[in-house]
Amino acid sequence: MGGASIWHWIVVGLLVVLLFGRGKISDMMGDVAKGIKAFKKGMAEEDTNAANPAQPSEPVRTLDHQSTSTTSATSDHKVG
Repeated sequence: MGGASIWHWIVVGLLVVLLFGRGKISDMMGDVAKGIKAFKKGMAEEDTNAANPAQPSEPVRTLDHQSTSTTSATSDHKVG
């Protein structure tokens, strides 16, 4: 009960071919293959970009911290 025999799958396959046609199914499979190839190509490009990171166009600049401004602000307030 509920088991799918080989005849069930043959009938389902024939219905799919009748509804979509052989040409449309082969076109879909070709599109799937192109998508897989594009995905693999994109992954390969990502791996090469990760292996060779781009050099920054200008050096990184750092700012000096000004600790005197915070101490002068606290010394201005006198408790009295």
